[in-house]
Amino acid sequence: MSLERAVRAKLASKRDPQQEKEAQEWMEAILGYKFPKSFPLEEYIKDGQVLCKLINAISPGSVPKYNTTGGQFKMMENINLFQKAIKAYGVADIDVFQTVDLWECKDFSQVVMTLFALGRETYRHPEWKGPFLGPKPSDEAKRDFSEETLKAGQTIIGLQAGQNKGATQAGQNIGAGRKIIIGK
Repeated sequence: MSLERAVRAKLASKRDPQQEKEAQEWMEAILGYKFPKSFPLEEYIKDGQVLCKLINAISPGSVPKYNTTGGQFKMMENINLFQKAIKAYGVADIDVFQTVDLWECKDFSQVVMTLFALGRETYRHPEWKGPFLGPKPSDEAKRDFSEETLKAGQTIIGLQAGQNKGATQAGQNIGAGRKIIIGK
């Protein structure tokens, strides 16, 4: 029992209330309504309906039909539909949480990280004008060098080749020097 308690404590320590608040405010801004304060965020989005509405607001038609009633498997299917839709939108597989992370609240910090990954991905879609979440991803800084510049770079001896602008290790002796005694 103590191992389980230790694992839960470690997962709870990964949670960042400030990030959860930012993610919630971002979702509320997109959806156009406030979430009830009587529910924690993880309980409110647990059935996946809010997440399906979110991705449909960002990319209309991503989840054409999701379950509004039914048992736990129907609600877990909503989470799977959301995950599939955000992967199609461009969120990397590695950034997507596991279904149990949300449904059983195993690792809610991972769910928040997925929301941040989705927020970052919206920067890459020019059709999205709405609010953004997280830092803007860097753009590619492609450089084109002329042949002359590339050939000039080949004449320079790099530091890995053993030349260091005249500096050598000559005269340095760390520890006792090696002595060769002949005749003993």
